[in-house]
Amino acid sequence: MKIINLCEQDSLVAQYMSELRDKNIQQDRMRFRTNVKRLGQICAYEISKYLHFANTKTETPLAVADTRTIDDKVVLATVMRAGLPFHEGMLSYLDNAENAFVSAYRKYRDGSDEFDIYTEYLASPSIEGKTLIMADPMLATGRSMAVAYEALLAKGTPAHIHVVSVIASDQAIEYVKEHFPADKTTVWTCDLDHVLNAHSYIVPGLGDAGDLLYGIKE
Repeated sequence: MKIINLCEQDSLVAQYMSELRDKNIQQDRMRFRTNVKRLGQICAYEISKYLHFANTKTETPLAVADTRTIDDKVVLATVMRAGLPFHEGMLSYLDNAENAFVSAYRKYRDGSDEFDIYTEYLASPSIEGKTLIMADPMLATGRSMAVAYEALLAKGTPAHIHVVSVIASDQAIEYVKEHFPADKTTVWTCDLDHVLNAHSYIVPGLGDAGDLLYGIKE
């Protein structure tokens, strides 16, 4: 299984990550959403280098040009709600992708930091033999991503899976390694943090991505 951390090399990813983490800049919710979309666009561009392309002919006003276009059938799947701007950013580059949406959320057990993952909604085309891109900004424990993947398998078996996040933890990476097929999974993250607190939040992380994107939930 290949793990790609886009912050290992300096690029615009580092700039946007710095702004996303900054508790003062986070007060501008529109800027926060925009930076998440930008990271989605960058991730889509980087993932495109790993897709299959085919030779084509394109007619210009003057002649016929030899060109290349994406040959893979791509399904872009997002864990709601925090994944929506990330999804939108990727979709603006992978504009011919089909789309899938999964609700996966934590339900804490009374009086403890233990929780279970529940799914209540799945909308997806067939993923059989296609390239599946799964997006969730915060890959904390990896359990939500794994539950979403299990739900999507009802729609078929993908040829390859790209798991994509804004921030991932070491623990989540290990969990994904255990619960996704190693020979056909690539994990992408814009940055990697090494600590989960008792509540299973990424530290230093950036806070609750869903709340920062859309406001506090009741």
